[in-house]
Amino acid sequence: MYLPEIYKTFSKKFPEVIKGYEQLGKICRSAGPLEKKHQDLIKLGIAVGANSRGAVMSHTRKALAEGATPEEITHVVLLSLTTTGFPNMMATMGWVGDVLEKHLQEK
Repeated sequence: MYLPEIYKTFSKKFPEVIKGYEQLGKICRSAGPLEKKHQDLIKLGIAVGANSRGAVMSHTRKALAEGATPEEITHVVLLSLTTTGFPNMMATMGWVGDVLEKHLQEK
């Protein structure tokens, strides 16, 4: 799985923080009934709202890995239009598009 260099560097410098962060993520994921694919699509929507390029790209990759289709992922981004605004939605479409393009090339 792809990890940004900043994440790798942070992990090496603060291994206990990363360990706790990853454990918290696992606990949160297992605390409810949602399937992993739906969790990843929701987390993608949250990343869109936060206007976080790295999180958008990460959760796009994770959603694809859990079986989400490019159409489902694009729909999540489109749904953000009326909540986060046109410029944010368009920027996100670009970030998601980059991940989807790479995904299709790897197939």
